[in-house]
Formats: sequence, structure tokens, C-alpha cells
Amino acid sequence: MRDVLDDIAAWYAAGETFGLATVVNTFRSAPRPPGAAMAVSAGGEVAGSVSGGCVEGAVYDLAQEVLASGRPVVQRYGVSDDDAFAVGLTCGGILDVLVEPVGPATFPEFAEVAAATAAHEPVAVATVVAGPGTVGARRVVWAGRASGSLAPGEPHAARLDAAVDDDARGMLAQGLTGQRHYGREGERRLDELTVFVHSFAPPPRLLVFGAIDFAAAVARIGKFLGYHVTVCDARPVFATPKRFPDADEVVVKWPHKFLEETGGGVDGRTAICVLTHDPKFDVPLLEVALRTGAGYVGAMGSRRTHDDRLARLREAGVSEAELSRLRSPIGLDLGARTPEETAVSIAAELVQLRWGGSGRPLTDTSGRIHADTQ
Repeated sequence: MRDVLDDIAAWYAAGETFGLATVVNTFRSAPRPPGAAMAVSAGGEVAGSVSGGCVEGAVYDLAQEVLASGRPVVQRYGVSDDDAFAVGLTCGGILDVLVEPVGPATFPEFAEVAAATAAHEPVAVATVVAGPGTVGARRVVWAGRASGSLAPGEPHAARLDAAVDDDARGMLAQGLTGQRHYGREGERRLDELTVFVHSFAPPPRLLVFGAIDFAAAVARIGKFLGYHVTVCDARPVFATPKRFPDADEVVVKWPHKFLEETGGGVDGRTAICVLTHDPKFDVPLLEVALRTGAGYVGAMGSRRTHDDRLARLREAGVSEAELSRLRSPIGLDLGARTPEETAVSIAAELVQLRWGGSGRPLTDTSGRIHADTQ
């Protein structure tokens, strides 16, 4: 929903009810992951995409029907047949799409969800998509409170809501979006009821150390990929917002000191890129970085620089297990030379690690292009 948030927030603020289609489950080589969204205004305007073009026309028509009826629907779109105009996914995947009417009357918490998402505050929206409950029943979960119910008016509602609240907060902490299954009263050992939990977690962090031209390119592509980008360098003449207009923040501080201070904000979604290739910065910084919970730690430099860096880190007491986490030289082997090309190679490695790709040309691989996202 982030991709369409500006459009639908404006429609909502104007009091309009619109159709919101959200991918709630995928199978095989689906083109977009759970959480991808497409919205259709009452006037027929479209924002976003659920499949990259394969089934958008059918979803558009269904959204119009849902707006007319006022009833949410879950529709499955599967493999296309031999008719080029058939409704289906030519990639061979399967999508389950929830299409629901959204407006002030049907989703009173939406303005709060939109405001929290825009402010990078964590919030999750849990919606019934299958089972004995009411499809479209919704509960909004924040860190310390929740609103709405997944079984309104039912005597077991409190038990179900409490179970989903716990799971939604756990998923939110990890930035996970997907389905969870319960019994009618919230029993986790049963699978009668399917709930889609859409996590709107703060964007992952990209920490770029070294205020050089390569860092500017990495900051630019990191922002494009959806990261909250911080550039840090101890030299105030180089670490300026003017030189890094794409960064969310530019910090003038010794890199290892900054990382020690911000350690609580580093998690498994965080990427750390060390681009200084200067031992007096690199070694103390990597000592700290390799002991954080960051999901990616990469360092730029030649193979000779890498070998020297490893020796210095070992002398500083960094263990072999910790050193095994280091991606150095940083990035995939694309033959990159310019700062922009190097940024692409680093971004490619981040994407590869996120989705488990091989890093090889697709022409040299077989089987499905997209791995299952369940």
C-alpha cells in the first residue's frame, strides 16, 4: 500500500470510497509479493499494481463491482491459458487478491494508518480473508494499542483479537507481511480462519560510511530501493547535505562512534556499507559493525586492501565467525568501474541476499524466476 498511499490518502480525505486490491497470498512465480496494492477511485482512476500488468484489467473490473456492492471479495488469479486475452498470469504464478471498499465509513482507522506510515511509525493491519468469520473484518495493531475486531459481535472476539495482536506485533518487529491461520477462537494449532497481516514497518536502514562520490551513488540507489539512508563521515568538509541530497540524514562523526551510539536501531534488515577504505576508519568501524545484528556488512576496496583489513581485524580480536559475515570486496562481480556502476553492483547484492537469487544471468538458469514468497 505504500506505493499508492499518497493517492488513496487524498481520496480518503475528500470523503471518497475507493476500491483497494491487495495481494494477500502468492504461489509459484508470482510477479509481485504479498502487500502489493492497486486502488481504483470512484471516478475510475487507477493507482498502483498487483501483477505488473497481467491481471490489472480484471482487478479493475472487480474493484468497480465491489464499490457497487460494498462487499469485500477474495479472488484467485492463476496461470494464463493459450488465449492471449485470457485472465491469468503469463508468468505461471498464482495470486490471491483481496478487493475491498475503503472509505471513512468502512475503514475509520485508515487516516491513522496513513499518518503512521508516512511518519515511519510501525502499524499493522490484520484482515480476515478466509474461514468462518466475515471476509474483510479488520483490526489495526500498533505497538501499544489496537482498534477494530476480526469477529465483531461474537463472544469469542476478544480471544481471537488477542492472538492476532500478539502475532501482528511479532511480524511488525521483523517487517513481515503474510498470512496466519487460527481456529475460530484464536487457537494457533488450528487453521479454520485465515488472517492477512500487512505490516507497515519503518523502512530498512542503509548506513553508508565514507563521504565520497561512491557513497553519493550508493545513497541514491539505496533511496530508490526504499531504504532510509544515512551517510556518515568524520570530515565535516565532505559530509554535507549538499553533497548527498538523496540521503535522509548526513552525520558528521567518527563512524565507529556513530554506529556504537545507533546500535539499538540496527536490525536484520539493516545494510552497512563501509566505503572509506582507510584503515583508521575501517578497522574500528568494522569491529563494531560485525558484532551488530545487521543483515549485511560490506566493505569497499581491492583484494590487497581486503587482505590487509582482515589481518588488522584479527589483530583487533575479531573472530573468524564474525569475519565470515563481511562482504568484501563489496558488491556482485559486474565489472563495475564508475561510482554509479559500483552502486548498482552493491544494490544487486542486497537484492540477491534479500530474495535468495543466484546472482547468475537468468539465461543461464532454469525453473521459476521468482522464488516462493510465503
